[in-house]
Amino acid sequence: MGARQRYLSRRNDGRSVWLNGQVVHDLIGHPAFAGTIDTIGKLLDLQDDPHVGPSLTFRSPDTGQPVNLAYLVPRSREELLQKQTAYDIWSERTFGMMSRLSDYSRSLLTGWYASRHVLGGGDGQFAEKIERYYRESRDQEWFSTTALHDPQVDRSKRSSQLDDPYTHLRIVRETEDGIVVRGAKMIATGAPYVDELLVYPYHRRPQSEERYATMFAIPAATPGVHIICRESFASAEREDHPLSSRFDEMDAVVVFDDALIPWERVFIKDDPDAIWAVRQDPVAVALSQQPTVVRLLHKLEFVAAIGHELAATIGAQHFLHVQEKLGELIVQVETVRALLLAAHEQAKPNPSGVWLPAVEPLTTARNLGSRFYPRAIEILQQIGAGGFMQVPSSLAERNGPLGPFLERYYRGAEADADTRVKLFKLAWDLIGSPLASRHELYERFYSGDPVRTYASQYLGYEKQALTDAVWALAKANGRGEGSV
Repeated sequence: MGARQRYLSRRNDGRSVWLNGQVVHDLIGHPAFAGTIDTIGKLLDLQDDPHVGPSLTFRSPDTGQPVNLAYLVPRSREELLQKQTAYDIWSERTFGMMSRLSDYSRSLLTGWYASRHVLGGGDGQFAEKIERYYRESRDQEWFSTTALHDPQVDRSKRSSQLDDPYTHLRIVRETEDGIVVRGAKMIATGAPYVDELLVYPYHRRPQSEERYATMFAIPAATPGVHIICRESFASAEREDHPLSSRFDEMDAVVVFDDALIPWERVFIKDDPDAIWAVRQDPVAVALSQQPTVVRLLHKLEFVAAIGHELAATIGAQHFLHVQEKLGELIVQVETVRALLLAAHEQAKPNPSGVWLPAVEPLTTARNLGSRFYPRAIEILQQIGAGGFMQVPSSLAERNGPLGPFLERYYRGAEADADTRVKLFKLAWDLIGSPLASRHELYERFYSGDPVRTYASQYLGYEKQALTDAVWALAKANGRGEGSV
């Protein structure tokens, strides 16, 4: 059985996925999910391809079978580049439009596994539990996602201050079999499609809220777990909606209705400091940022390519102000590419011999991405302008009685009507569809509040290397000395 078949065989497992007020019993056949599942299946087919598969996988040391490279703990610069190449292949095939193909969560897990002996709570069981879970996840090639954030109810109050203390996820009681939890987490992107949910608080908890400071992993089909989806942005019309029909990952709120979490799946319990150490672990941070920046690069390349083709199709590429905007898109691409290259060039092993990309360039790229992407979409709007309204309601109309009119009035400077309309349909799916709006929102906030992420980079930056020269000059000047 190939990778695609193994993945599909696990999808209709009785999980509680809610859409439009009803439980979806057949994810594979449902129009809201079928296109994305098919996309994932095609990516998994690449792992079985004799030409591409070796660039996506490595041999499991336990089974000898090929498994996804996201699970590799890199022990050399070459292995770190192997991982990046694998991320490149999937991101290129999806144009950077799918952010939760499990490379992020798998990389987090791989980082925790590599750091397992220095992480965990007071019970001393973290290393054993996370190692067992890592090996099982790796060899079963589970798809996974994270559910980290508290639902927005009243952000002026702490979790324990809300009228219902179980609004945010917390422990209800402990049993012989495990912990029982109640509450909700968001935004679990890709939750309907994955095997596993990794759950823990994203923000630091005070000691007074230790019951909210728990880390665990569970199958998506766990009894008492409900995956409540937002409105579907998928479309069955691939010609008219080439992105929405393939790449709607779906976002969800995960509700835990007194769900039992077995002890072997409870990694940390009632320990805010231990949870925060996991969140800040340098290995997990570095390994998980690498695929996100690779994806960002391919997404910006996609936008830049569409911008160029829009301008050429309508004969606007010769205008100086259009060239300036297209140049800005290229600057975005090359800036992120350079930062990714810098992260690899500055990579080095940590004291345990795990090779890690330099975090500062990756963090810079992620922070820039929150501003680059909205600006890139704005540029596409400015280039295409009213041309986005100069499209028929359906591409099928070209084969009807309106065909001659469409061919005459919908053509471009360097393209016939069919080609021009297909391009503008694609571009509109990227800038104006419900999926497009979701992606702009996502790129602004997926790394967190941009104000906080920029401030965090400032606070964590080694500033003394910058300021020493300034003070040396200032003190020398006070003594009447020159700067050289």
